[in-house]
Amino acid sequence: MFAVARTWLSISVELVSGRGEDFWPRPGRVFAAARSHTFAALAEAIDEGFARWDRGHLHQFWLGEGDGRRVGHPDPDDDFDDDMLDGSHQTLARLAAGERFAYEFDFGDSWLHLCTVDAQRIDPLETLGIVSDKPLPYWGWGTLPDQYGRAWHGDDGESRPPRNPKGADLPALGPWQWLRRRPRRSDNGPADNAEPGGLEG
Repeated sequence: MFAVARTWLSISVELVSGRGEDFWPRPGRVFAAARSHTFAALAEAIDEGFARWDRGHLHQFWLGEGDGRRVGHPDPDDDFDDDMLDGSHQTLARLAAGERFAYEFDFGDSWLHLCTVDAQRIDPLETLGIVSDKPLPYWGWGTLPDQYGRAWHGDDGESRPPRNPKGADLPALGPWQWLRRRPRRSDNGPADNAEPGGLEG
């Protein structure tokens, strides 16, 4: 496998706030992106990397100091969007090493992200193992908040969380077969149901 030149950008994206809450420590993801990729493609990658499943919301980038332009999906019926550049036509080539810019997803809940272009370029084959046709995350940290603040399926914001079944709801197949047979260890001695010479979990 031959090496590709270190021409790709490494962009760190940290989630600063959303739904009226500030996050600290800030969860983050680091993306590999070609300078030929569009801002629209980067927005999609960020939303995937931050586990957003409802993508039916507007987004925009606020570019760094000295530029001040916004890049996103202009609404022809909104006068405020007159100066917004179309993200599907603007490439990441306009970003400079070390530049910081912001990404906002869902103008109602306003998920705000701080984006930072690393000073050093990267080789996608070294970093990702492939040359992708879209930006991809390759590093990350932190707990991602649910897009709508839901903690479980059916969370309506008022009900109490369901009781933890401690694995009793899992089917007896695949990885859970061992879980169901795993010996229970008592506080002072060997596993309660351990057989002589058998494995103890």
